[in-house]
Amino acid sequence: MTPDPSPTEGLLRTHAPQVLGALVRRYGHFDLAEDAVQEALLAAARQWPGQGTPDNPRGWLIKVASRRLTDALRSEEARRRRETEAVALEPPGPTRAPSRDDTLTLLFLCCHPALTPSSQIALTLRAVGGLTTGEIARAFLVPEKTMGQRISRAKRAIRQTGGRFTQPTGPERGARLAAVLRALYLIFNEGYTATSGAVLQRIELAAEAIRLTRAVRELLPDDGEVAGLLALMLLTHARRAARADADGNLVPLEEQDRTLWDRDQIAEGVALVSAALTTSRPGPYQLQAAIAAVHDEAERAADTDWPQILALYDVLRRVDPGPVVELNRAVAVAMVHGPHAGLTLLEDLAGDPRLTEHHRLHAVRAHLLERAGEREAAREAYRLAAGHTLSAPERRYLQLRAARLREKD
Repeated sequence: MTPDPSPTEGLLRTHAPQVLGALVRRYGHFDLAEDAVQEALLAAARQWPGQGTPDNPRGWLIKVASRRLTDALRSEEARRRRETEAVALEPPGPTRAPSRDDTLTLLFLCCHPALTPSSQIALTLRAVGGLTTGEIARAFLVPEKTMGQRISRAKRAIRQTGGRFTQPTGPERGARLAAVLRALYLIFNEGYTATSGAVLQRIELAAEAIRLTRAVRELLPDDGEVAGLLALMLLTHARRAARADADGNLVPLEEQDRTLWDRDQIAEGVALVSAALTTSRPGPYQLQAAIAAVHDEAERAADTDWPQILALYDVLRRVDPGPVVELNRAVAVAMVHGPHAGLTLLEDLAGDPRLTEHHRLHAVRAHLLERAGEREAAREAYRLAAGHTLSAPERRYLQLRAARLREKD
């Protein structure tokens, strides 16, 4: 687990998107503005711990970054770039103090529809999250050079498609907000359960997703899906301390020590989703958060209200149908109606190309076969699941389950 950031680092990370938003709005030139902000952040990191934090840290950062950007724009190369990009950028607007709305506008820009989901995530973490290219590269287990190229291509794509530093309106706003929430959701998921590598969780990445979602929640306090996503993250992240044993091995939900769960985060998540469900039309994130709340409110695994969870999945499959929802619903069906009922549903999913190469389909099938007493078939399914995951902790867990079944025979 990484240590908490220093007061200076936390302050810089909070102000970074607002400072970048102010420069992009005022001058355009996303690339140059981002570089100038990074230089200002480095200057602050060097000076503030020894000289003290200025009374107006955001204003200090904007002043320093603006000076760096102005110097860059004076060069001949920057002038030529400015001429060619002018048609794709808003003309510099009147100077005004940066607002929290700049953070949301920057998120909308990073989640431009011209970008792939992976590029949206990388650019969001870089521009809004304030993470360095090296930090993002390490989080996604790719070389820093590769991640730098991915981020550069994302910026170039935004420039070439005429991305403007303005908040979209009408239907486009809804579509862009959905992309923003999806990017934050994927960032959190990668932090909560790493898709590959030697560690089960990247807690700092999950925490960053929660921080960014809180920022969106502050800007859009009446949006039910924003509240639902934040609630889902909190209710899921609350279990982090119990998800692995002292050796880093995965501990499944039903076997976790629930006294290790973060009750404050659970209370906050339950309050958020309860309020959202009573004031807005239920959406996918709210429904997923409601399911997580049912799990978290059970003192023991045996106390879990599976009929309620199944009812929520029945609603979720109508609101947001998809193979992952059906896979999770099959587990709920098995817990309510028996493992064979769940296995029947899995047969219908076996031919879905989106799941056939994913380890979770095989892992769920193995779990239900084990519950049904079909140990040999379960052992083979666990081995098959282990061969499809790139996560070392998940592979060890699946192999251990298979080995335990062999010992029982």
